[in-house]
Amino acid sequence: MRSILHRNISLGKQYAIGMSIILIASLTSYFFQDFMGYKVVALILLLAVSLTAVIFSILPVLVCALLSALILNFFFIPPVLTFKINTAEDLLLFLMYLLIAMINAVLTIKIRQMEDKKRDEAEKEKTIALYNTLLNSLSHELRTPIATILGSVDTIVENEKKLSKENIQSLYHEISTAGNRLNRQVENLLNMSRLDAGMLKPNFDWVDVNELVFMVINENTERHELQNIVFEPNDNVALVLLDGGFLEMILYNLIHNAMRHNPKNTTILVLCDYRDNKLVIDISDNGSGFPKDQIELVFNKFYKMKGTATGGTGLGLSIVKGFTEALNGKITLENIKTGGAHFHIEIPAQISTLDIQENE
Repeated sequence: MRSILHRNISLGKQYAIGMSIILIASLTSYFFQDFMGYKVVALILLLAVSLTAVIFSILPVLVCALLSALILNFFFIPPVLTFKINTAEDLLLFLMYLLIAMINAVLTIKIRQMEDKKRDEAEKEKTIALYNTLLNSLSHELRTPIATILGSVDTIVENEKKLSKENIQSLYHEISTAGNRLNRQVENLLNMSRLDAGMLKPNFDWVDVNELVFMVINENTERHELQNIVFEPNDNVALVLLDGGFLEMILYNLIHNAMRHNPKNTTILVLCDYRDNKLVIDISDNGSGFPKDQIELVFNKFYKMKGTATGGTGLGLSIVKGFTEALNGKITLENIKTGGAHFHIEIPAQISTLDIQENE
């Protein structure tokens, strides 16, 4: 934050603000000098110089240090209202103050520059590590569906007359599944980039949450038939004012994540309700849950738990959190004592007061 301040403020404004800080400290000290003496005033002015050194560039800080020394001499060191210094003790005080103020300014700025450099290096290393993780994930996650598509197409082209209609339909289904997998990964990458750039803004409209949940469940179960998804519609969420696209992405990634990382025949329970002016969504399962030491990490970008199946970019849950926060909501995760995981989402939203059945 400190480096951002001095980079975003023009040099002229730094001079003006820095000198204003010194003048305010001097004026305040002037009214109370009878109670604290000019030696205490010297400490106050030194503190003001240190404050400017924490925020601004070196030249404005050095000017502020010199200005504070001149003010200390003229207004506080006797005889006041003159630059004359009568005693050797006061002269030594003035020279020591000027020296300490200058050294303090330079050292503070140098320390800040070193901290900024280390922070930039750490951010670069983190960015490189994230990109390496992403590339490693994509190398598998994209290669597999691409190989499936190419292999299926080659098989159809080379053996079209030999294959039965059932075999051809099966190959087309594999191509469709692989294509959807590719599309999902590309969509996740685009969404994460837009979230990071702050480009995604919610577009609020009336959404039938029950219908949306059914649509997401059908989209997932068409590709995975090994888990049981349980959802009972709730009339309390028939019409809610929010961004349906954002909510669809949240639900899809949570349900897909539960289906992908849990054993066969796992039961996934989806509950929706409206309480305290919030849309409340609970998605739980009776699977294996999450390791306790990794629960705080699962929403991080590119994070994949140890021991999970290969594939995936580790973006699903981070996208869920990003879209939830974009709707001013919050998401929490906890393990269920009897086994499994429980995601709890609360999103502030307005609900329709219209009676849909009467309108129908």
